[in-house]
Amino acid sequence: MRTGPTGRRSGMRSGTPSVRAAALATLMIAALAGCSSSGSGGAAKTNADGTGAAAVKLDFWGWAPGYDQSVALWNKAHPGIQVSFDKTASGSKGGYTKMLTAVQAGNAPCLAEVGYETLPSFAAAGALQDVTAYASAARGQFAAWTWNQVTIGGRTYGVPVDTAPMALLYRKDLFAKYGITRPPVTWDEYAADAALVHKADPSVYLGDFGNDAYNYAGLAWQAGAKWFGTSGDQWQVSLGDAANQKVATYWQGLLDKKLLKTDPSYDPSLYADMASGKILSDVNAVWDTPILASSVKATSGKWAVAPMPVWDAANPVYGNDGGSSTAVLKGCAHPEEATEFAQWMSTDPGSLSNLIKVTGIYPAATAGLSNPALSAADPFYGGQHVFDVFKDETAHIDTSWQWGPTMTQTSTDLGDGLGKAETSGAKLTAVLSGVQDKTLAQMKQQGLSAAAGAQG
Repeated sequence: MRTGPTGRRSGMRSGTPSVRAAALATLMIAALAGCSSSGSGGAAKTNADGTGAAAVKLDFWGWAPGYDQSVALWNKAHPGIQVSFDKTASGSKGGYTKMLTAVQAGNAPCLAEVGYETLPSFAAAGALQDVTAYASAARGQFAAWTWNQVTIGGRTYGVPVDTAPMALLYRKDLFAKYGITRPPVTWDEYAADAALVHKADPSVYLGDFGNDAYNYAGLAWQAGAKWFGTSGDQWQVSLGDAANQKVATYWQGLLDKKLLKTDPSYDPSLYADMASGKILSDVNAVWDTPILASSVKATSGKWAVAPMPVWDAANPVYGNDGGSSTAVLKGCAHPEEATEFAQWMSTDPGSLSNLIKVTGIYPAATAGLSNPALSAADPFYGGQHVFDVFKDETAHIDTSWQWGPTMTQTSTDLGDGLGKAETSGAKLTAVLSGVQDKTLAQMKQQGLSAAAGAQG
């Protein structure tokens, strides 16, 4: 989920700056004021209790597994507000485009699954409904930094669902076979293990270098990179600073030595290689744990979860790949009811148990951190309590990372560039430079003041 959907109890450091507010508030006020207010909400129906009162109907678009089950729980307990979940393609595969097109046409759903990384883009497009009046009372139930992700210019446009700490998912049996006595703690150890495995069997790889822009963003996030920021009222775009160069140089080195497989992210070929023992591990977000389990079922019990490798073992810092919101789209005829459902989905114990188990979320709601589902043993991972790994990591994730207002375009260009690095030998530093240039051009095309930030 972000695609990726905690407060002080999570241990995550709060302090996300309000830079989006400075750069987007004026644009958003104008954009949102100009959008249609006709919206969706659906037809009324008679309640099952026989009172004849009209039930509010809400449409909800998203793609994450398990969302439909939380919706079913809500509908059973709330006959007066009925939610219909319509499964779309994931945001990056066309879901976001469909949502934005529906807003422009005046027939959008009230509710939508929107990753934190994409919310600023929806704001810039004038596609969000201001629900501050209905949502503000719930702010204290969520990690401060996640609430900041759904609040722009002092206005709130949805409810946080989850965060997405990253870890190393690995084959215990095959690590042992190739002489890896413990999961790599540092990226230097990861590189050494990659060389060890590939030397022992040139058809086997420690990991895969895919083309998922947001997974790469998590790697950059971990290293202290900053892709977006502001100076005054101007956006700064920095995909080539020292931290970005560090990450790109590291992964380029492994690619140049052909120590990584290059299956596209989440492609059937990737899971075929994992199932056959050709790829031994994956650095990915918490929400990938159920995806992997459902994709390579025959290897159940052979996998485990360890912290993602770090740059400095004495000062571990981890990455975050995603996190999402339940956003209220512009034109919703029932924003109060939509917000009520969104808050319930993120905080109700039954809904959270479902989302933790099926969707693989790490809750943004503080109450979710004591949910029994987070303590359950996972048979696929050999009975391990996998969420313990992610819980320990959250104290060491820098929450000051900032998303920009053109991430749909930025992620598309970066994904294309990562694919070229796999297939045609394009250098990652050049890929990042090209993505930065295209991002700046797109921002200026949207009327945003933007310039290249510090480089090198």
